[in-house]
Amino acid sequence: MARSPVMQVMVQAVTKAGRSLRRDFGEVEQLQVSMKGPGDFVSAADKRAEEVLHAELARVRPGYGFLMEEGGAIEGTDPDHRWIVDPLDGTTNFLHGIPVFAISVGLERAGQIVAGVVFNPVTDELYSAERGGGAFMNDRRLRVAARRRMDDAVIATGVPHLGKPGHDQFREELSRVQAKAAGIRRFGSAALDCAMVASGRMDGYWERNLKAWDLAAGILLIKEAGGFVTDIQGQDNVLTSGTIVAGNEAIHKELLTLVKA
Repeated sequence: MARSPVMQVMVQAVTKAGRSLRRDFGEVEQLQVSMKGPGDFVSAADKRAEEVLHAELARVRPGYGFLMEEGGAIEGTDPDHRWIVDPLDGTTNFLHGIPVFAISVGLERAGQIVAGVVFNPVTDELYSAERGGGAFMNDRRLRVAARRRMDDAVIATGVPHLGKPGHDQFREELSRVQAKAAGIRRFGSAALDCAMVASGRMDGYWERNLKAWDLAAGILLIKEAGGFVTDIQGQDNVLTSGTIVAGNEAIHKELLTLVKA
């Protein structure tokens, strides 16, 4: 698959950061871990991966700004371009030795996500998309699943944990969705949830209380794979609202109705 120059930059950066994460994952019990908040851990591996990503992306596109999970916002000299970076989406999985985590990098141009990469360094699955160019997993073109009935569909979600709001609200939404869906899955990585919808492995996905770095790359993957993505109000406001509902046209519509009820 031929890649554009910007996509080559992104792939090179996540591949290099992925090597660091893969080494640390093999020695997860020796990692130094600090508390960032209740139930929300940040590891030395997380910080190292972000440093690699920042260095690689800044070296090749020195004027672009950054929005990073650990490093926060960094203004660039180019006001139209910004990297949105999550160096380790699925930190709790990582620290427990569960190989379901990813690096997520999105490129924002004038307020629109125009390129995105999600990489699981353990499975070596690299999801990529550019606006108008389709979505891919490694070299395979992706399409969202064709199932149109909720009773045939498997839906991904995220479960609020200790320190996160909305426990009662989630249980109400879960009750409505599980009464209609064939199955519900919780993987612990929003970026990979989006990638699984884009690849057709999951038929739909909804979650609340997310950050822009969780979703920037993933929402472009779904759109470029032919899917529909909105916030929980049905608006094109996912990154600022922190909520997402996704699927093909039919599943998205029904899932949106269920979680909005």
